[in-house]
Amino acid sequence: MRYIALLRGINVGGKNKVPMHDLKNCFEDAGFLNTRTYINSGNVIFDSEEQSIIGLSNYCIDIMEKKFNFPIGLAVIDVHTLKEALEHVPDWWGDDPNSKHNAIFVIQPATAEEIIADVGNIKPEYEQLYAYKEIIFWSAPLKTFSRTRWSKIVGTKAYQSITIRNANTTRKLLELAQS
Repeated sequence: MRYIALLRGINVGGKNKVPMHDLKNCFEDAGFLNTRTYINSGNVIFDSEEQSIIGLSNYCIDIMEKKFNFPIGLAVIDVHTLKEALEHVPDWWGDDPNSKHNAIFVIQPATAEEIIADVGNIKPEYEQLYAYKEIIFWSAPLKTFSRTRWSKIVGTKAYQSITIRNANTTRKLLELAQS
């Protein structure tokens, strides 16, 4: 089955540096097939026979910590689930160039419901939110972004249990994983 690992908190502000070539090699050395990375934020597309997302996530966390000598959180999603989620995403998500559009991937064992409850109710006059399984789709106009509840997720308990990708990256990952 084809999966995407979405790493959290690497190559940000000069901290937790992980070269994509080394990341790709780490996954290949662990026995994953058809491995490729996409952009420097830590996205790995790979094939595995493992069916358990939690088991696969734990294995990936273990191999990366051994290779890079620091813990790296990640969300793992299978390509079918990502495709299905993007087929169900509301029309308001992803296309308005005057808005910010994020796909917020929940790192298990946390759930989308727990993350949403921790962040609190959206401010509907400023933002929109939709959850599909363990992906939370969020959009807000750029001009009122700073007034949104979800723009303030940094520093919350929930922030440690998510990794965020913008709409373009999310769609590109699906495209690459399907090719």
